[in-house]
Amino acid sequence: MTKNVAEQLVDMLVEAGIKRIYAVTGDSLNHLNDAVRRNDKIKWIHVRHEEVGAYAAAAEAELSDGLACCAGSCGPGHVHLINGLYDANKSHVPVLAIASTINTNQMGVSYFQDTNTTKLFDDCSVYNQMITSANQAQRIVQTAMQHAISKKGVAVIGLPGDVSEQEAVESNTSKKAFIVKPQLTPNPQEIEVLADVINQSQNITLFCGFGAKDALTEIIALAEKIKAPIAYTFRSKMHLQPNNPFEIGMTGLLGQPTAFNSMHESDLLLLLGTDFPYNDFLPTDLKIMQLDTAPELLGRRCQLDYGFQGDVKQTLQLLNPLIKEKEEVSFLKKQLELHIKVQKQMQTFIEEQGSENSIQPEYLASLIDQHAQADAIFTLDTGMTCVWAARFINNKFQRQFLGSFNHGSMANAMPMAIGASLAHPEKQVFALCGDGGISMLLGDLATIKQYNLPIKIIVFNNRSLGMVKLEMEVQGLPDNETDLVNPDFALVAQAMGFAGVNIHDPATLEEALVEALKIEGPVLLNVFTNPNALAMPPKVEWNQILGMTKSMSKLMLVGRFDEVWDTVKSNYKHLKGPL
Repeated sequence: MTKNVAEQLVDMLVEAGIKRIYAVTGDSLNHLNDAVRRNDKIKWIHVRHEEVGAYAAAAEAELSDGLACCAGSCGPGHVHLINGLYDANKSHVPVLAIASTINTNQMGVSYFQDTNTTKLFDDCSVYNQMITSANQAQRIVQTAMQHAISKKGVAVIGLPGDVSEQEAVESNTSKKAFIVKPQLTPNPQEIEVLADVINQSQNITLFCGFGAKDALTEIIALAEKIKAPIAYTFRSKMHLQPNNPFEIGMTGLLGQPTAFNSMHESDLLLLLGTDFPYNDFLPTDLKIMQLDTAPELLGRRCQLDYGFQGDVKQTLQLLNPLIKEKEEVSFLKKQLELHIKVQKQMQTFIEEQGSENSIQPEYLASLIDQHAQADAIFTLDTGMTCVWAARFINNKFQRQFLGSFNHGSMANAMPMAIGASLAHPEKQVFALCGDGGISMLLGDLATIKQYNLPIKIIVFNNRSLGMVKLEMEVQGLPDNETDLVNPDFALVAQAMGFAGVNIHDPATLEEALVEALKIEGPVLLNVFTNPNALAMPPKVEWNQILGMTKSMSKLMLVGRFDEVWDTVKSNYKHLKGPL
């Protein structure tokens, strides 16, 4: 039987290992949808919003280390994809986006729902081309998949509705995508330079990013030889924390003092697989070496002395035998002792459970950490939720964090949880959502129910855009229009057809969480957290203190005395400690 272009495309997706297409069906996508319906090796996941589909595909791609797929129909469907595709592209995960378009005979005349896909997707993709005839289809689809895989980003193919139903044409080029894993290391002379600099330096800190996620064994072996503490970025935490005796946590906005202090007290800072963007947290008065697979990243965040291109795992396998064992342990011991002190102080935050309608978010995050399985997947909304997860959820075995770590978008946690749960139905999946975040894409709770995904949605409901409020205050501005008048999220979940529970009292929180984990299907816990919980950075600048003082003064001038007093009382325990 003769196939059309849509069927040909679906066959190629299946051959590439793609198991799902996340999309809202309709119009120019109908022939693709029908081709999926008739192929039992791939499934159409009917999300309620294309942005959710893009996020879900990105989550699946990251978890599987393979290609994932989403689609959007002409016009608004394209625009709705944009934010999720930006996130996927900036996170360097391979996603194929199918942007079906109006028929070719209507292009260029301002037809209904016409968009220029070439212009629209150009800034959030590594490949972006339109199929205009059946003769092109197979070749462009293969090229798109190859770009997404090899360049680790989003590949977009424009597919006009009339082309998708044309009779397929077999190309004389390849039909399949190839996943290659080349050896990538510095040359032998550069390896010797790396070794010499490390051997000649005394106090060394290793700062590791997501590019080092597969190199924990080699990183620990290096740290053991040179007696170096290991710091890491937020995105790499779950990969570099397990069974790591040299870990000292994170720096940056979400981090703690140990990593910041260690990096600034070193003689040599070794950056491994990280493009850490917050250069204000990096030292400027010591030697810095950087190793990354992408040479264009070298030196753009700090005053770099040595830069090398290479895969972290493969490079350290060559480097470690050349490294001389160091005897002096005082620097390492000092950093580890400070890390223990910081961890003990963090424990005091957990012990403060809060009060009615003001449950401490630290306590909530610690309970999730305590009761989640050892291989659970956590998807995290951008904002204050990231702070509590970063500091109080740890990796005991094979846990994973997913978040909008590079794009910094709100509303990503619940959509990513959809992709994570479909990709790994055997694992616990937690969507840790802010109330602002979940409000943005609330409709896709219906998708979770439609596929009965056993996601546990935890809403950190502080009735505000907490991170924005804090940002305004440290700038000396009184917060304005950051408060949220929320719906009853638990009732919304119930209306969607699954369990929803409001939690106002910290005394009932643990029992409610345990009961939620016993339920096989989805559950939403709407936890009323302390809106004044303060996320202290690892280093507090004087201008931040001054800004907070100005902000509080302005609030008092307009009569918001109770709010100021609540903030001071709530955060006294944070301010009086060593943090």
